[in-house]
Amino acid sequence: MPSTSDPRPLTGEPVSLDLLNTRWMREGAVQDLLTGTEGLAVWLAANGLDAPADDATLRHVRQARDALRAAVDGSLAEGAERIDAVLAHGRVRVTLTAAGPGESAEFADAAWRPAWLAARNYLELLTTAPDRIRRCAHGSCILHFFDTSRNGTRRWCSMAACGNRAKASRHYARTKEG
Repeated sequence: MPSTSDPRPLTGEPVSLDLLNTRWMREGAVQDLLTGTEGLAVWLAANGLDAPADDATLRHVRQARDALRAAVDGSLAEGAERIDAVLAHGRVRVTLTAAGPGESAEFADAAWRPAWLAARNYLELLTTAPDRIRRCAHGSCILHFFDTSRNGTRRWCSMAACGNRAKASRHYARTKEG
């Protein structure tokens, strides 16, 4: 169990977006949870991933984060090759069990497991609802979320933080004009 609590302002998103959210803004400066294995341990624990928080896993997770950023913030065309490079390190084995059909992931190198699972989760989100993968609408926020609102119109990573700042800015601009 990691000794450090999770310092990120937004957690609990699907694992692919949660990996993107290991970088966030605080007081105008980018913060990065994945600067070392201690931060990796925090991220692994937050996502229930049973994997060693070692240098190899950290390298692979950073590679997956960069690939996801290229696909989500850039375009699928830009990110596809990079995502595929991460996915090439694992495979899905289809099985039949007493409970019915199933799947299990297999890896030649277990250090790729968390990175691969994040990349695969992104493909699942693209299959489910690609239009609900969003970046926070606040100009200085770099967080991402999966919009689970009923009408699909969520704009902010958090109404209490970014949404409130945007409303306060609009209010200030209106009162300044008046």
